[in-house]
Amino acid sequence: MGEQRQRYNEKFKREAVKYVQENKKTVTEIAEDLNVPLSTLHEWISLYREFENEPVTAEARIQKLEQQLREQERELKASNRKLAEKEEELVIVKKAVHIFSRPKP
Repeated sequence: MGEQRQRYNEKFKREAVKYVQENKKTVTEIAEDLNVPLSTLHEWISLYREFENEPVTAEARIQKLEQQLREQERELKASNRKLAEKEEELVIVKKAVHIFSRPKP
């Protein structure tokens, strides 16, 4: 006769996916540790994956954050340049107001 299929409750599935996300082991290693078929574990990951459980050290996450940081730094530099230009314009306008508001002899 055939092998009896193992049934897993939803809590076990969610915990297994969380373990995959928080662990540095490969999915294959974790499937072996949990004695769960690799394809089943991949299916659970697609169903129960929560991105807030992703490790901070994940290479893709680091690259994305670095890209965001570079973009924000570029925006900050542009804003600082604009601010400096406006401050310079203000100084010129103040000088002009001072010069033109003097009483004429």
